[in-house]
Amino acid sequence: MRGEEERFHVLYLDRKNRLISDERMAVGTVDHVPVYPREVMKQALMLNASALILVHNHPSGDPTPSDADLAMTKQIQKGCCYLGLTLHDHIIVGAGTEVSLRGLGKM
Repeated sequence: MRGEEERFHVLYLDRKNRLISDERMAVGTVDHVPVYPREVMKQALMLNASALILVHNHPSGDPTPSDADLAMTKQIQKGCCYLGLTLHDHIIVGAGTEVSLRGLGKM
């Protein structure tokens, strides 16, 4: 997940939390990646997924979530709720460390 630009992946899981697919949804710039909750939900339905985990990197090396990261996670969480999907976590990868939004109590 580390690299020179932000990358956003979604891990789509089945009912038993087995990995169905690791989908790279977007590649951005050094400090931003465009994420479209509609596309995340659409792919979940197409894959017949029951749960998902969001993962993206911060090229700066600091995995502290931004306000935009938190807002996007809330949007996807709402979509999951409406569609009967489970959003397990949003993990942000930095330089040699990562942060779990669930672990931080932000979900």
